[in-house]
Amino acid sequence: MKKLAAIFSVSLLLAACGNENKKSVDQLIEEGNLSEIRARKSELSKEQSAITSDINKLDEEINKLDKNKSLNLVTTQKIVDSTFAHYAEVQGDVATDENIIIYPEYSGILDRIYVEEGDKVNKGQVLAKIDDGGLSSQVAQSEAQATLAKTTYERQKRLWDQNIGSEIQYLEAKTNYEASQKAAEQLKSQLAKTSVIAPFSGVVDEIISNQGEVVSPGQSQLLRIINLNNMYVEAAVPENYLSKIQKGTSVKVMISSVNQNYEGKVTEVGNNINPNNRTFRVKIAIPNPDRLIKPNQIATILLNDYTAEDAITIPENTVQKNSLGESVVYTLESKTDSTGVAKKNIIKTGYVYNNMIEVTEGLEAGATLIVEGSKSLRDGQEVKISKN
Repeated sequence: MKKLAAIFSVSLLLAACGNENKKSVDQLIEEGNLSEIRARKSELSKEQSAITSDINKLDEEINKLDKNKSLNLVTTQKIVDSTFAHYAEVQGDVATDENIIIYPEYSGILDRIYVEEGDKVNKGQVLAKIDDGGLSSQVAQSEAQATLAKTTYERQKRLWDQNIGSEIQYLEAKTNYEASQKAAEQLKSQLAKTSVIAPFSGVVDEIISNQGEVVSPGQSQLLRIINLNNMYVEAAVPENYLSKIQKGTSVKVMISSVNQNYEGKVTEVGNNINPNNRTFRVKIAIPNPDRLIKPNQIATILLNDYTAEDAITIPENTVQKNSLGESVVYTLESKTDSTGVAKKNIIKTGYVYNNMIEVTEGLEAGATLIVEGSKSLRDGQEVKISKN
């Protein structure tokens, strides 16, 4: 339209220059002569029709002479051999065996808490102390009684070895000593339970009970400890993968919440098939050097169930289906640097993964695949190659 307007303006200018005596449009409008205005409009309309006809003739001739203008624009890529790996995706959960809530083993008042949330602790470290309620005094008394019983027994034994005294005196001293010793050990064992000990090295994730509270075994939660070093993913895998997974099998693990991919190894394969969903349980150990992985995160396990060396793979969106249900792609036979001829190829395909599809028949390495612009092509059609 812009071209038409420009040509039309030039034509009017030329016409005006050719006839200086002819009144201008503005003059006609100013004079207000209706018949002259209508006559000028009719004249200009005829000139516009003639110009439009000439422009259409010129466009037709341009299309005939400039063949590249009407060609479909396509993009291409070279087909090369590559290793194609297919993975099955299974959902799982991140877990660790070293994630526990510690309960007290002794009833009493929580006297001291020696750690804070976020503290790193070592195995065997004392985390808290429960008031023993006088048990330590009983232990001291019991140990004193055991010491006296030991002295009495040792003296009685020396006399008995010299055939002095009766056997019953010796046996009573021995029994009294052994009983006192066991009683002292039992009390010391009870006293040890007043100290809350870290069962493994890790981090204090949460302190649940407050200092001064009365706590009871099996009821009061004291604190939570987590070790993020030994993490694993647990998942239920369909039974048809039984032959492909065993202890030591390498798998890929994706955790989308931290946008990380990990290489892991299967550490445990379940021996039971769940009859409800026909799956078996697997554990995959994964590294966690940056402590990004946390228990109960959702993970995606990628199980490599197929690998082909020197495979032909192409983008999945380049494959079309014809009316016979055959898979079709187009390759390019070059004529010049900027043009070529599209060739139709009937192919057979295999697995699809990550938007790439394996071609088992119908394409060879080194061919040029038409990637974009192939949807409306026909066999033997000339095309223009995009240089972008």
